[in-house]
Amino acid sequence: MTDPISHPTTEQVDPMAPEQLRQELEQFTASQKAQFLAHTPVTNLVEARSRYTDHLLDRLWQHFGLADHPTLSLIAVGGYGRGELHPLSDVDILILSQAPIDDDTGSTVSAFLTLLWDLKLDVGHSVRTIDECITIGLDDLTVATNLQESRWLCGNQDTYQQLEERLNDGNFWPSEQFYQAKLDEQKTRHARYHDTTYNLEPDIKSSPGGLRDIHTLSWVARRHFGATSLLEMSRFGFLTDAEYRELVECQDSLWRIRFALHSELRRYDNRLTFGHQASVAELLGYQGEGNRGVEMMMKDFYRTLRRVAELNKMLLQLFDQAILNKGTAPDAIALDDDFQLRGHLIEATKPALFQARPETILDMFLHVARNSQIEGIAAPTLRQLRTARRRLNRFLIEIPAARDKFMELVRQPNCLQKAFRLMHRHGVLSAYLPQWSQIVGQMQFDLFHVYTVDEHTVRLLKNLNKFNDPINQDRHPICCEVYPRVAKKEILLLAAIFHDIAKGRGGDHSELGGVDAYDFCLQHGLSKPEANLVKWLVNQHLLMSVTAQRRDIYDPEVITEFAKEVRDEERLDHLVCLTVADICATNQELWNSWKRTLLAELYYSTQKALRRGLENPPDIRERIRHNQQMASALLRSEGFAPRDIEVLWQRFKADYFLRHTHKQIAWHAEAILKHEDHSKPLILISQKPTRGGTEVFVYCRDKTKLFAIVVSELDKKNLSVHDAQVMTSKDGFALDTFMVLDPTGKALSESRHQTVRRALINALTHMKSDRKKKRPPYKLQHFNVKTKVDFLPTKSGKKTMIELVALDMPGLLARVGSVFARQHISLQAAKITTIGERAEDFFIVTNKDGEQLSEEQQVQLRDALIERLEKQ
Repeated sequence: MTDPISHPTTEQVDPMAPEQLRQELEQFTASQKAQFLAHTPVTNLVEARSRYTDHLLDRLWQHFGLADHPTLSLIAVGGYGRGELHPLSDVDILILSQAPIDDDTGSTVSAFLTLLWDLKLDVGHSVRTIDECITIGLDDLTVATNLQESRWLCGNQDTYQQLEERLNDGNFWPSEQFYQAKLDEQKTRHARYHDTTYNLEPDIKSSPGGLRDIHTLSWVARRHFGATSLLEMSRFGFLTDAEYRELVECQDSLWRIRFALHSELRRYDNRLTFGHQASVAELLGYQGEGNRGVEMMMKDFYRTLRRVAELNKMLLQLFDQAILNKGTAPDAIALDDDFQLRGHLIEATKPALFQARPETILDMFLHVARNSQIEGIAAPTLRQLRTARRRLNRFLIEIPAARDKFMELVRQPNCLQKAFRLMHRHGVLSAYLPQWSQIVGQMQFDLFHVYTVDEHTVRLLKNLNKFNDPINQDRHPICCEVYPRVAKKEILLLAAIFHDIAKGRGGDHSELGGVDAYDFCLQHGLSKPEANLVKWLVNQHLLMSVTAQRRDIYDPEVITEFAKEVRDEERLDHLVCLTVADICATNQELWNSWKRTLLAELYYSTQKALRRGLENPPDIRERIRHNQQMASALLRSEGFAPRDIEVLWQRFKADYFLRHTHKQIAWHAEAILKHEDHSKPLILISQKPTRGGTEVFVYCRDKTKLFAIVVSELDKKNLSVHDAQVMTSKDGFALDTFMVLDPTGKALSESRHQTVRRALINALTHMKSDRKKKRPPYKLQHFNVKTKVDFLPTKSGKKTMIELVALDMPGLLARVGSVFARQHISLQAAKITTIGERAEDFFIVTNKDGEQLSEEQQVQLRDALIERLEKQ
């Protein structure tokens, strides 16, 4: 049989001319890419590349005289052994001998391998005797697996046959042992990808549902049954013809994406990163405005991963029974007329149950929620579910009985433990709710999220469940206190399901999702007040996070406005649980003690305001007096004279005492009173974490570039500023507080305090920071965030609030500070929020006269910020 594509031959080429061979390889690769674009089946291309490589290696083996060696054999192993090579695949070979090779042969083998490397082939090689292969293979599962897929290329065929006999011996990885080892290996691999197929930058090969899951099935089937292909595996009765065709179709789909990716890359990689998704989508023919082409490709890709993961789960379960249990199964325990428990798996008692009565699909998950023994769905029932799901001619929500069962399910105390995760994994949420089917595999094009919309939502539900467990009290103190006392948890669950359900539709997803949620609630028998609460939670699910992280929550006006929107403690309790679960489901690295502290302060301040009554605002003068009295008591206990304290505090404005705790005030005052030379900067760094971060206090003569210099120095030390209170005393001294975190989101380690303090003192003494220009991180290069400057209204009219959105480039705050200095803008406070690749920062400023900015000054500042931040 001839290859379906033409390619250069090495027949007329001197094998010792690497340049000429390299050129032929490049021509062959270019020819394959052209064939790929012309829609040549990818299977043909992958197999043709393997045959081309076979031919090349055979020619070189002959040229180096290795064919004359009496026992030496060249073997293809791993993916190459399967006859599958993508453009950047490793060419894994084994040079096999019956006895250790002599030095001369070793030198020849070395020259052979060197030429392969010179040809830029990614060769993975080993030179071993048969005994060494067996010994190493017994100790190393990866080696054993590669050997299992070995294929003779050239050389002594008898040597290869001897290896095959040893590998097929019952003592070399018995099938029970091999199956268990591969199962454990797959679990470990899946855990690296958070046990989900829905990562935004997935790995085509190793993600759950990727090519490795198909390989695992093949390896196990080959070891136990001797099946060398998916087709052979289907003949053993484990795969139906339809499932065999489905697996082949899925493999073909994954191969096409991998081939396209390898055609775009220079170095081997299987990750479908943001930087390559657009070019791969284009190669595969996906088109559309903006990110539409990528969205379409990724939805198809995730659908393929889910199908493979489901088939993998089902078939491994059947293998488990055949290999470990010798074909026997535990006795069944009846659960009701339709379902039974077999071991830890739920099983339908009738072969066409789901097709006859589709609402019973919900009954199965009700059992999962009620019975903690159930860990999954039995393979025959899963097979039945897959068939019924494909044949549904309407969404389950349209069946009144299914709606009743769904609401019964969300009211089950343990529904979040396993039921919803399994419903998502097996496509039941998509089969139930039309809007859910639209967000399955829905991409989120940012560095803030790491999962698709549907996976993020399922993880949010999982996080709500964690608030029931006291073990999470330290991590989520408020939620673990509040969630157990929420009377109708279904309200929160429904709000969680709908909070992002309108993403990808265009428009405000919170508003659109709120409409969907309200209609759903009424359709499912909830009262109008309940439906309104769910709708409000969906509409405002970002409110608490935005207020805590991007507003001045120490301003009583901000708390009053937030409390007016929340209105009562029931809403506040629901909202804080939804907010925390949402943040934690976005990115595993996102939740830290800083965010926990901010949300806690907002929660308790709002709770206090609601209990006091919004018509009774706090007495600010009373709070200032209280802070001064408490701080004064601390200072007097340390031996400071009341008169000295009073003289110092007369220099400070009232706002200082309002925005700091009495402990901060005492700490600052003690250091300033001991500070001998007020012409030199004073830098304080908190010994213990403050509000989850490290407080850096700066006291020195105020100067226009002070903020820019401080943030520039902190940036040089790889510290991120999350909050800043910038104040000036009556006599012109800066009293600035910066809250900083290290790159892991934690407080600054004490061992670094002195280095940071010295750097700040030096920079402020000379009023200069030699900031080296940092290159933007690689991932940022694929994102374009348009700089946006908005001026927000204030009630007092004394200050100007600015909301800045920009690409989170290195040194961003220093650039902003330099613009403020040039425009003679006085910064009062800053809240710094990074959301993936986006910086969403909030500043309170005045002009040089201490007044709010005029319209003309606002226009000048906006233009200056945009010009400075968009200039690379």
